[in-house]
Amino acid sequence: MHAHVVLTSGDLSPDSLRGQSAVVIDVFRASTTIVTALANGCRLVIPVLTAEAARGRANDFPRGEVLLGGERGGEPIAGFHLGNSPLEYTPERVRDRIVIFTTTNGTQALAAASMAAATAVGGLVNLEAVAAWVMAEGRDLTLVCSGESGTLSLEDTVCAGLLLEALTDRGARLELSDAARACRLVAVDYRHQLGRLLTDSAWARELVRRGRGPDLAPCLALSVYPDVPVLEHGVVTRSAGEQPR
Repeated sequence: MHAHVVLTSGDLSPDSLRGQSAVVIDVFRASTTIVTALANGCRLVIPVLTAEAARGRANDFPRGEVLLGGERGGEPIAGFHLGNSPLEYTPERVRDRIVIFTTTNGTQALAAASMAAATAVGGLVNLEAVAAWVMAEGRDLTLVCSGESGTLSLEDTVCAGLLLEALTDRGARLELSDAARACRLVAVDYRHQLGRLLTDSAWARELVRRGRGPDLAPCLALSVYPDVPVLEHGVVTRSAGEQPR
């Protein structure tokens, strides 16, 4: 299996994904929020590129079925029901609801990765489940790190490297691109010290400065969810996975 990592979604050529599996990674916070929402009973997550598109898409559904969620520049969007904190997407808020979701980086990455043969949402919180999904799909793989406004983000890089490690542990024979190899090397330093990302990641420090530090611990919980959100026809649904090991 050939494995490549795109270090920011802006570096991705969508045509390069044809025939491949893609995993979109945005640890702080969109991936974690999507995984959490679906695990807590959300029916669908519909990623869109803009707040205006989210409001327009909401008109396609009966009132009361839809929640608008997301952020711009890390802050909640005025008039939206939810932001981009996984702590907000509780069963009481999202069960049996549809979430129309837009973020600065994560939903842009999902749009860019939609040309893949199969596209999943991954984070630290469902790492083992995503590894199992990749193995089951059996295709060449591109991991798409969302990054932060066009720049590399350490937490996404580490997650990509740990996912490659998890695939190796499952017996995958990986042919790594240079970017993938670099991610594995970076991940070695964090494998047993994920808490270091709270201070080493520039975006984590910025979120703490803004008073959003409580969002971060749930994003660093390793393999606590057994499901893999899968993007098909513009909609993200919950794909049943294995129990975390």
